Amino acid sequence: MTDCLNNRKGPWVLMAAVSAMTALFAGPIVTQLALAEELPKESVLPLGVANKAIHAALEYCKKDGYRVSVSVVDRAGLLRAMGRADGAGSHTVDSSRKKAYTAASMRRTTTELADLSMKMPTLQALRDINDDMLILGGGLPIEIGGEIVGGIGVGGAPGTHLDDACAQDGLDAIGAAPKVRTPQ
Repeated sequence: MTDCLNNRKGPWVLMAAVSAMTALFAGPIVTQLALAEELPKESVLPLGVANKAIHAALEYCKKDGYRVSVSVVDRAGLLRAMGRADGAGSHTVDSSRKKAYTAASMRRTTTELADLSMKMPTLQALRDINDDMLILGGGLPIEIGGEIVGGIGVGGAPGTHLDDACAQDGLDAIGAAPKVRTPQ
């Protein structure tokens, strides 16, 4: 190293070596940073918010005497949180999760999907997409800030319109966009 510094060519050779090493290692880092900027950014539904929606929906149904299960899924349809009221039937666990999954993945209420499939019989094939689809009222997409971040599903009330009302109360509790028209 001292020979390089004492030699007229030495500093230039050393600078060229440092420059080559920088280019060798900095290139992948710059590329990674550029790729990171291009990656889509998605909002995530926090667990606390999911639990708040579940609690509100359970309480809404409870005050009317309905023993239900409530599930919240993320945008990919994966279970985020779930609650089952005391005495709720075991079938309500699966129905609430599947309704939430369907609403999140189809980005529509499950009541709307059920109505559409009755009007357009070709849409009935939607129920066969996979085992997690359930086209029965009680599932609502969770939309916050114009973005679908998940779905909420309620199962067990004596009517899908009542499941919808309980799910809507869950959305209201977290400030999500309303999906069910309330009677005026």
